[in-house]
Amino acid sequence: MARIYSFFFIGICLILTACIRDNVAYGEAGIAPGDTLPEFHIELDDGSELSTSDLRGKVSVLVFFHTGCPDCQRELPVIQALYNKYQGNPSVAIYCISREEAARDIEAYWDTHGLTLPYSAQEDRSVYNLFSEQGIPRVYVSGADLRVYSTYTDNPIAGLEELIEDVERMKNESATEIIK
Repeated sequence: MARIYSFFFIGICLILTACIRDNVAYGEAGIAPGDTLPEFHIELDDGSELSTSDLRGKVSVLVFFHTGCPDCQRELPVIQALYNKYQGNPSVAIYCISREEAARDIEAYWDTHGLTLPYSAQEDRSVYNLFSEQGIPRVYVSGADLRVYSTYTDNPIAGLEELIEDVERMKNESATEIIK
């Protein structure tokens, strides 16, 4: 009997620590490299508002997350490091957008983990569904023209070096466009 309880306990632990997935075939990503960012409008944690048009002319990194997702928990410190690097650069915008998570839960997580990234608490999937049909974390790097350059999911999650390379490439591309 103890063995059955042990297997049951292990099974529950695996379910609770697994990344949040949906019952959708893997690979149905929605927005992909080459696509234009969809129109959205959100309120950020400081009370300011952000829409797609606010990102025009900037390199942007948008991250969809849920603090209960283990892959998101690994990704958020990477995004924080990226934010720290570009925080003073007005040509780079980095924002986190929750998927089905209340502001109080995100605020508690941010406080506990020392995160300072701007975020938008979304208690439903309305904004998320504009970008994807499944899975988190989702990271979208786009250029000044709002065209998505790269996307990252949980397989594998984005590394800091990759993200810096993407942002720098998009910054250089934007500068080249201005010169033309």
